[in-house]
Amino acid sequence: MKLDPRSADAPQNRRLRGATPAAGILGLLLALAPMLAPAPADAQSLSTFQVTLSTGVGGAFDAEPDTDLDGTNLQLSVSMLTQARSLLTARVGSLELDGDLGFGTYAEADMTYLTIAGEYRSRGSYFDSGLFLGLGGYFVDGTRFGGLSDDEVKIGLTGGVTAEFPIHRRLSLHSELAAHFADFEDAQFFGTLNVGVTYRF
Repeated sequence: MKLDPRSADAPQNRRLRGATPAAGILGLLLALAPMLAPAPADAQSLSTFQVTLSTGVGGAFDAEPDTDLDGTNLQLSVSMLTQARSLLTARVGSLELDGDLGFGTYAEADMTYLTIAGEYRSRGSYFDSGLFLGLGGYFVDGTRFGGLSDDEVKIGLTGGVTAEFPIHRRLSLHSELAAHFADFEDAQFFGTLNVGVTYRF
């Protein structure tokens, strides 16, 4: 006797009738297994963000009369990991520009800056080194000789090198040498040298 394929006794329907929800869930998990597998250990150890607080010295290279490069620089940096060896970093800082002879036509002046830069890191045996390049906004505020308060705002460029020495899984000693270009009236080229601490999370 020939069975109707639509009959409950047909072999294919007997197999379907014997299937359980647990079997369906198991099949779904097997299908998703490659997506649920843990990332490699190296990828898990990478932190997405890092914050660096640093201080150092700096000044203008081309101001007249010549200024000392020993103005106090304070800087806060926030970085986001974009690739295994690439960072996008925002830096905000303040640099004292007035030396014993002032800063150009300023008797007293400070420069505040906000920069956004891309950085490529290279991992070494004892420390990580980096190269960065980016754009920035620069603001000089001070008092001219004669007592007149004045300020200037410019868009400029920044670039430099970094080095980080790990002291803990989340902490590193940070050093940075940076150059800044902004077309101010009294100077265009600036430099900073900072050291500080980086926290990764």
